[in-house]
Amino acid sequence: MKNINLTDHFLIAMPNMADPFFAKTLTYICEHNEDGAVGLVINRPTEFTLDKLFEQLGIPFADSLPAGRSVMFGGPVQIDSGFVLHQPVGKWKSTLAVNQTVGLTSSVDILEAIASCEGPEQMLVALGYSGWAPGQIEQELIQNAWLTVPASSGIIFGMSFEEKLSAAARLLGINFSNLSNEIGHA
Repeated sequence: MKNINLTDHFLIAMPNMADPFFAKTLTYICEHNEDGAVGLVINRPTEFTLDKLFEQLGIPFADSLPAGRSVMFGGPVQIDSGFVLHQPVGKWKSTLAVNQTVGLTSSVDILEAIASCEGPEQMLVALGYSGWAPGQIEQELIQNAWLTVPASSGIIFGMSFEEKLSAAARLLGINFSNLSNEIGHA
């Protein structure tokens, strides 16, 4: 399992996931290489909404900005920092191109563009990110902590947070509610 690359894949938390940060989560892996992995939980909202986040950061925002849009909990690393998963990749100051159409940006210029309704067409804003040391995801896969599947931008950007986990499981032909905590051998 050494040579896998889960960039642009979903990690679906198995029902036996004991870590409270990741129980019942769908995580999008933005980068996975020999140095480890970085991703965002995409189905766990925080108490923050975009407009409240902009107010707290002192970023003026347009009246036409949709009120009440949730900011996600991206993971337990740097929870005081914002990350924007977006489509298209665009030209922001600090962007990691996940693939040809999806980017992850951590610079304030994208937040200012979103606040003035000039941001990317599709986006998900998160506080914090998820990080893994080299070989850690591979070990967690061996321990049956995650299922993996190539990601779908329709799930990332086009569904409510409540629908995402089940939709990702369906990409594997699995009904998430039928998954068990038990593992075994046939």
